Amino acid sequence: MAARSRHCRSPRTGSTLLIAKLDRLSRNAGFIFALRDSGVDFVCCDMPDANTLTVGLFAVIAQHERETISKRTKDALQAKKARGAQLGSPQNFTAAVRAQGRATMQRNARQHPANQQARQLAELLHDTGHTLWQIAHKLTASGYCTRRGQPFQATTVFRLLLPLNVAPPEE
Repeated sequence: MAARSRHCRSPRTGSTLLIAKLDRLSRNAGFIFALRDSGVDFVCCDMPDANTLTVGLFAVIAQHERETISKRTKDALQAKKARGAQLGSPQNFTAAVRAQGRATMQRNARQHPANQQARQLAELLHDTGHTLWQIAHKLTASGYCTRRGQPFQATTVFRLLLPLNVAPPEE
């Protein structure tokens, strides 16, 4: 969204951001107010004649709705758990499914091009006695990031170093 709003603010384009529904843009009133105050012109298809007053009112209402939905969901899950129900999908709790998920995550982490050089450096640091956290810090400080563009953590270093057929220690 930031790139689109930057494009809309550009004096060269004079673009207007077209939004299907205001509450789909964001249910955070502060974000909508910041977008409005940044000089981005936008039009909501569900309210084409909206002015700053109506946009502000609907932004606050959308945020309140999000908070209400979140509270009701949390309360319902807590009540269900209090009645003894096990939350989550039981088929996801089996050891075989967890092992398969770990293997997939590790394979993806190791094979991703962003992690190829990082893995070599991690192996070298690990062989010289560095901890997982130290390796993560050094990788991040050296400009490496995970396949999702995030800084390395001990867990991601662990996945890079661990052979595919070894299960991680239980927590």
